[in-house]
Amino acid sequence: MDRRKFFRNGSLFALGTSLLNPFDLAAAPTDFDTIKKNHKAKNIIVIVSDGMSIGTLNMADLYLSRKTGIGSNWLQLYKDNKVNRALMDMASASSIVTDSAAASSSWGGGFRINNGGLNIGPKGEHHLPIWQKFKKVGKMAGCVTTVPITHATPAGFCVNSKSRNSQAEIAEKYLNLGFDIMMGGGEKYFSSKYRKDKKDIFQEFANGGYQVVKTRNEMLAADTNKPILGVFQKNGLAYTRDRDSSKELTEKVPTLAEMTQKAIDRMKNNPEGFVLQVEAGKVDWAAHGNDIAGLIYDQVAHDEAIKVAIDFAEKDKETLVIITTDHGNSNPGIIYGKKANHNFDTVQNYKHTNEWILNGFGKETSVSQVKERIEYANNFATTDDEAKSLLSYYTNIKSEDGLYNARHLPFKVLADIQKQHNSIGWISMQHSADYVELAMFGPGSDLLKPFIKNTDLHYLMLEAAEVENKF
Repeated sequence: MDRRKFFRNGSLFALGTSLLNPFDLAAAPTDFDTIKKNHKAKNIIVIVSDGMSIGTLNMADLYLSRKTGIGSNWLQLYKDNKVNRALMDMASASSIVTDSAAASSSWGGGFRINNGGLNIGPKGEHHLPIWQKFKKVGKMAGCVTTVPITHATPAGFCVNSKSRNSQAEIAEKYLNLGFDIMMGGGEKYFSSKYRKDKKDIFQEFANGGYQVVKTRNEMLAADTNKPILGVFQKNGLAYTRDRDSSKELTEKVPTLAEMTQKAIDRMKNNPEGFVLQVEAGKVDWAAHGNDIAGLIYDQVAHDEAIKVAIDFAEKDKETLVIITTDHGNSNPGIIYGKKANHNFDTVQNYKHTNEWILNGFGKETSVSQVKERIEYANNFATTDDEAKSLLSYYTNIKSEDGLYNARHLPFKVLADIQKQHNSIGWISMQHSADYVELAMFGPGSDLLKPFIKNTDLHYLMLEAAEVENKF
C-alpha cells in the first residue's frame, strides 16, 4: 500500500495530527517508508491494565521479582529491548483527568470526547469505533475483560453511546454488530432475571449463532469455529487473589490469560486477520478501593495475559501487540522505612482482598471476629481500636463513599491499617492525570514516537494494519 496515499485519503494528516508531531497542526504528510520498512500488522492485540498507575506496574514487578526471582513480563520486554516505548497523554475533551469511557473512546474513535460518553463528541458527533472499522475490512474482532464486557473500556472500541452506563443497551449493540468473541462479567446486563425489560439477551445471542458459555470449562470446550459470548459472573469477575483461594471460583471463572488464549484461538485462522482488546479491568476497581491484594494480583494476571499475546506474536510475526493503561488511579507506592522490604513482602502471604474481608462484616460482627478475619486474610494482628473503627462503618455512624463501593465499606480505613504492616501508601481513591506507559511489539511498532496523544493510537493502529481511514 502507498502510505503517502493513505495519509492524503484521510488519516493523521487530514485530521490535523501526526504521530511524529501530534501537536503540530501544520505538519506535512509523512512517508513512514523513509523511517523503516516494515510489513503490515495482520493482527492487533491491545492489552490494557485499567487504572494502572506507574506505582502499580512497579510494585507488581517487585512482587514477582522478590517472590519468584523473575520479574514481570512487561518490564522484561523493556530489559530485553524488544519493544518501542512511549508516554501517552490521556486527557479527555472535558478534563485533564479522564475516565475510562473517554480514554477508550480516544483510542476507539480517534477523537477526544467528554468524560462519561462512548465515541460521541461534545457536539453530538458520532465517531465510528475502530473495531467496527476493522470488521468492515474483513477482520475478526473481540474483547475480553475481568469487568462486565459491556463496561467502558471494551465498549469504547466497539460502540457509540451517550452514556457509558447504558450497559443493557450496549449488550444488545454487541449482538447487532456481530463481534466474534466477547468475554467477561456482566450477567445482569444479559439475563432476563436482572434486566428491567426482562429481555433474555443470552437467548438472543444463541439464536444469532453464538455459543453462550458461563463457566471456565464451557469456555475451554467451546468450538473456535463459531462466535462465542462468555459471561461468567453477575458483575465483575472475582479478584484473582479471591479466585485462587476458592475452589468454586477457580472452577467457574477463567483467568484473563485463559480468555486471551481462547480469543486468539477463535480468531487466528481468519485470512484477513483479527483485532483483540484484553482488559484487566479490576486493577482499576482495586485502586479505587485502595485494595492492595486486589491490585497486585490482578496486575500479575494482566502480566500473564501479556505473555500469551507475546508468545503468539513471536511465532506469528504478523501481530502488533500494544500494552498500556488508560489512566492512573490512586497512585500507590512503597513508602520508605527500615522495614519496607520485609513489610512489602508480607503481601505475598495475603490470602484474600480487602473486598473479601470487608464484605464479611456486618452490624452483628464482634471485635474478635474482625480481628480473626483480618489475621486469616492478611497474617497480621489488629488492635481492638482498629477493629472498632472498622465496625463503626456498619452501624450507620459513618459511611465511606467511592466508586464501586455501593455498600460504603471502609476501604480507606483498612488500607491505612495495612500500611503499618505492608508499607504501601495511596494518595487518593480516584483517577489521576498521569501520562501513561505505552509499549509496542511487532509490525507497526516502529511508528511509535516517545510521546503521543491518546487519539494518535487510533490512527497508528489503522496505519500499522494498512487500513485506510475512509469510513
